[in-house]
Amino acid sequence: MTDAEPHTWLTHSGEETEALGARLLGTPPESGAPCRVVSLSGELGAGKSTFARGALRALGASGPIKSPSYTLLETYELPAVHAVHLDLYRLIDPSELEHLGLADYHRPGFLWLIEWPERGAGRLPAPDLRFQFSIAENGHRIERIETFKTLK
Repeated sequence: MTDAEPHTWLTHSGEETEALGARLLGTPPESGAPCRVVSLSGELGAGKSTFARGALRALGASGPIKSPSYTLLETYELPAVHAVHLDLYRLIDPSELEHLGLADYHRPGFLWLIEWPERGAGRLPAPDLRFQFSIAENGHRIERIETFKTLK
């Protein structure tokens, strides 16, 4: 992702949302790069899981990629990065995250994609990049909110 990228996109289909996720997050980090944490916030059905699926596919994931809404966590051992996909929609209390062993995944060579990060407030690392998703009249609106570090 470069600074030349726009900060807001409108997608009109799942395929477009998936392709955008691939384009924005589908480049593997450089060897030894620090853990990259990406938060995906927004209402139900706004495209968060589809966007994450596009990024994971571009990074080399194959087979079914579903939102981990019941398991909270899915991990992917990909060719150039270890990916952690969290969906915290069903989280009742942030303290429930303690049992997932997330500290083991917060190290170089990892990418975190966190849906519903606000539900894990106080128990998650600060995001490097945030996206806000919403349902627009003629598609899904995706906005890059903030970059905390330069992504490579």
